[in-house]
Formats: sequence, structure tokens, C-alpha cells
Amino acid sequence: MSDRAPVTVAADHGRAIPDAPGARADRIAAALASLGEEQRRLERLGFEDPLRRCHQERRYWAFLAALFHMSDAPPVSRPRGAR
Repeated sequence: MSDRAPVTVAADHGRAIPDAPGARADRIAAALASLGEEQRRLERLGFEDPLRRCHQERRYWAFLAALFHMSDAPPVSRPRGAR
């Protein structure tokens, strides 16, 4: 983890991710939304380096969203005898 300041408060890596699936999804969605708003602001201002960092953070949080979505999904049941 980095000692750098978070791009947005909602996307702070130092904040705990909740254990409950619904709260976890809300936390990640809030981080992605705040980063999306920040990215649009940085694009308007033309700040390339901060924009690049914001994009990296959005990729990180999108990865977390996908990872937790897979782990929170109910198991797939297969019919008996199916491989």
C-alpha cells in the first residue's frame, strides 16, 4: 500500500472494506462514483498526471468490485451426474 494521499476520500485505501456484502458493494460503488467525478474534473482542467493516477485508482476499485462480486455470488449447483 502507498503512503500517498488518496485521490478522493471515498477511495481511501486506509478505510476498511465492510464484511457485509451489501455494505461492501456500497463502499466500492461510492469509491468508483467519486473517482468518476474526479476524473471528469481533471479532464476539464487538463491535469495529465493526476488524471493518470485517478484512472489507475478506478481500475483498482473496478477490480475489487469484480473480485468481491465473484466471492459474494451464491455457489452454482450442478445436477447430479453432471461434470
